[in-house]
Amino acid sequence: MDEPFKYRAFISYSHADSKWATWLHKSLETYRIPKHLVGRATAFGPIPERIAPVFRDREELASATNLGDKLTTALRQSAMQIIICSPAAARSRWVNEEILTFKRFGREDRIFALIIGGEPGASARPETAADECFPNALMYRMGADGQLSGERTEPIAADARPGKDGKNDARLKLIAGLIDVSLDELKQREAQRRHRRMVLLVSASVAGMAITSTLAGAAWLARNDAERQRARAEAEAETARQTTRFMVDLFKVSDPSEALGNTITAREILDKGAGRIETELTDQPAIQATLMDTMGTVYTGLGLYDPAVRLLRQAYVQRQRTLGGDHPEVASSLNHLGEVLTLKADYAEAEKYLRVSLDARRRAHGPDSSEVADTSMALAEVMSETGRYADGEPLIRDALRIRRAKYGTNHPEVAASIEALGLNYYERGEYDQAVPNLRLALAMRREMHPDGHPLLAQAMGNLAWALMDQGHAGEAEKLQRESLALKRRMYGKAHPEIAIDLNNLANTLNAQGDFVGAESAFREALAMNRKLLGDDHPEIAVNENNLAWALYRKGDHAAAVDLLRQALGSYRRALGPEHPNVAAAAASLAYWLIDEGQYEEAARLLDESLAIREKVLGKEHPQVAGTLTVKANLMLATRRYREAHELAAGAYRILSANLPEEHWQVAAALNTEGAALAKQADYAAAEKLLLRSLPNLAGAPIPDLPARGRQRLYELYTAWGKPEQAARYAGAPGVPPAAR
Repeated sequence: MDEPFKYRAFISYSHADSKWATWLHKSLETYRIPKHLVGRATAFGPIPERIAPVFRDREELASATNLGDKLTTALRQSAMQIIICSPAAARSRWVNEEILTFKRFGREDRIFALIIGGEPGASARPETAADECFPNALMYRMGADGQLSGERTEPIAADARPGKDGKNDARLKLIAGLIDVSLDELKQREAQRRHRRMVLLVSASVAGMAITSTLAGAAWLARNDAERQRARAEAEAETARQTTRFMVDLFKVSDPSEALGNTITAREILDKGAGRIETELTDQPAIQATLMDTMGTVYTGLGLYDPAVRLLRQAYVQRQRTLGGDHPEVASSLNHLGEVLTLKADYAEAEKYLRVSLDARRRAHGPDSSEVADTSMALAEVMSETGRYADGEPLIRDALRIRRAKYGTNHPEVAASIEALGLNYYERGEYDQAVPNLRLALAMRREMHPDGHPLLAQAMGNLAWALMDQGHAGEAEKLQRESLALKRRMYGKAHPEIAIDLNNLANTLNAQGDFVGAESAFREALAMNRKLLGDDHPEIAVNENNLAWALYRKGDHAAAVDLLRQALGSYRRALGPEHPNVAAAAASLAYWLIDEGQYEEAARLLDESLAIREKVLGKEHPQVAGTLTVKANLMLATRRYREAHELAAGAYRILSANLPEEHWQVAAALNTEGAALAKQADYAAAEKLLLRSLPNLAGAPIPDLPARGRQRLYELYTAWGKPEQAARYAGAPGVPPAAR
């Protein structure tokens, strides 16, 4: 060659023709040039031993960060350019730009074409324009100004279409052009090569006849077993080949040359593939089931649960019919189906499939396998979602034991189990165990995923939630904003994971008094989830519940009560009558109804909340104490002061055993107990509790709690006959001015 180049050739093609590009790339780089031609001087320099390396942009630039610069550099460093010509290539702005760029380097005479479909020159007539296979930049010469002229050119083309050169001759024609020799020279060499190969085959066959006559007996003994192993290996290899081919072909739609300015979404790619699965490979059900299972899990990862369930059910049924109920792949499909049903809140069916999968995996892989650990974790998630936290802990611990033994102490799967254990502790109110586990999991994730990962964002959110319940709102907000930014970068504009982070951030903003910011985040999350999940998903109830609280904190009490009633109904429909979230919504609604004077409905809701929480969480859980505190307020409002005192004291005992003394929930229970003592005229004891609790009420996410605490001190001192002390607390909302 007359100047140094990094690449012998640059292949330009549309991704719709990626199979041809792969074939051509391999054919060129593995072709051995006849020895008698190597070193011959040509217009392109001495003929090399091989045509390598050849640049194929979609393969070479998998990790490129600046595609334009990289492509331009690769084109500049390429001695030749080969255009794979087809109607898709002719429409491709990407291919057209590559041709223009190469021509501007002054190498217009070094461009070769391989026609694989369509018709050259078809664009000359409107009725056949869609069949044109030559890109526009290939058909016209480059002018001195670096722009295409009106002068047409005749590209040097090999034609692989049926009835033309054919695939093999087209390849040889291209190679002849690339090394500047005649096609006849290469074809003669090919004929000699085929002749030598046939001679070797005949000779080997003659020798083999003699050998096999003496080995026939021994070979017959091993034949059956070998045949079975060969058939199994071939089946597995064919499954892998067909699956890979299908998935690679599927992404043809993502060709930047066909988009170039448009957004090609993963949903479009998947929907295209899902439509093909049922019509292709029907004669190979095992491969078809593998594709269904693979694409079902991808749909799950994108938050598209309905199409995921449909494909995963089909995969399960197909595999069970083809492989039998005890096959490991059937257990895998059951596991995937159980996971997506959990995300859809179909917990009963999810648990059924996951338990069957767990038993099958124990039989197929052994009790200490990674597959068993995976399904144990999935089943523990169902236990958590249905409020059965104690049932979930042994499953998590077993998975953690398996994973530590298999992977060591620092591995993503180990981090996942530690995080799940921390969440399990959190749900049971054991914060002193929850936070250290969640901090450890987050530290591990940061080390494993320094550039960001969905699991890193998840770990941030989980720790933030636990910190919020310990009163550390500032640290929680920082983690939540970091997580939200990471998820927006990973998932785009709309995804269930983004909605979760919006909810979490809004809760933290509420706790810090930013009610406008909280309402905005809650509304965005609700709208996003309605679009993604439908109206009957539990997340909709969560969004409604949280938005109701934001409205309440803004002072729009009537709208808040209406929306919280709606949320409670959504929880009951989605989760059943005995879920902790139903209990939480019932207690919150009761709290508001007390202020509205609707005592009978409030009493029914509190009895419902307490029964659920005691049954599901145990009588010593902090959430039980939360209901007791609200019920104590109801007793105060209905003048049942002794009962109010007992309930508030019981709530304080539970909360102080589980939360820091300065936590607002502890303060709320203590304040309510003080108010009950004041109503019973035990003023000194009441004063002590009310004063002790008042500073910590300031951190409550319920904005009226500090004012309520001040009001109770005003009422205490007024009843006690201490007007000077009462005057200190006059002027708070609900408290008469000092002048009165």
